[in-house]
Amino acid sequence: MEDFETRILVDKVDVRNPIVLTSFPGIGLVGTIATSHFIMELNLEQIGVIESKNIPPVASLMDGIILPPIRIYQSVDLGFVLIHSDVPIVPYATYEMSQKIVEWAIEINARRIFSLAGVATFEDKKRVFGAATSKELLDEIKDYVEIFKSGTISGIAGSILNECVARKFPGLALLGETLGFNPDPRAAAEVINVLNKMFNWNVSVEKLIKEAEMIEAQMQKLAEQARMHEEKAMKREELPMYG
Repeated sequence: MEDFETRILVDKVDVRNPIVLTSFPGIGLVGTIATSHFIMELNLEQIGVIESKNIPPVASLMDGIILPPIRIYQSVDLGFVLIHSDVPIVPYATYEMSQKIVEWAIEINARRIFSLAGVATFEDKKRVFGAATSKELLDEIKDYVEIFKSGTISGIAGSILNECVARKFPGLALLGETLGFNPDPRAAAEVINVLNKMFNWNVSVEKLIKEAEMIEAQMQKLAEQARMHEEKAMKREELPMYG
């Protein structure tokens, strides 16, 4: 068997020209909570996994069924595929992981990649900020988000967008505003609401709001792991970080 660092294993993609949604644990777990909600609310079909030597050796459980840490789902009805991770990605592994994801998006004739993540502010108005790899793309989303004019997007959320620029592939970020590292289901709900408006979807966020406190408690440990990874990255970079 060929030696590998990272590989994407997918049975089949039934969505033609899909949108690709990606989320990895980061500030406020905004993207992670949003994609978890899509999976549960829409009862999405799992179509594959991402394997890597650089992710923690853990398996999640759902009703006794083993779930690998990075999973790929699809929604034929809404026209998207979704990459959801239960584990933070260490900084040295982000480049290869991003490269594989963008290559795969090109292979399946995807239209766009969206990095769903969080951005920490002191105001916490639950706004959603947007960024894109070109001015034309930014024009497409400017009516739905506040443009994230300056700063940095850390971790794999930013790395995916860098790879999109390198490969001339359309990439966008939707960043839910949050106060910090604590799990923030309300910020995740706002990101879903933006996607609903952009694509005329009707994904209810009622459960997300109603069960916010329970979700916050369940996700706290993962948030602490994400915080440790971000703090290590910040020490290295010494820059304001968002992701």
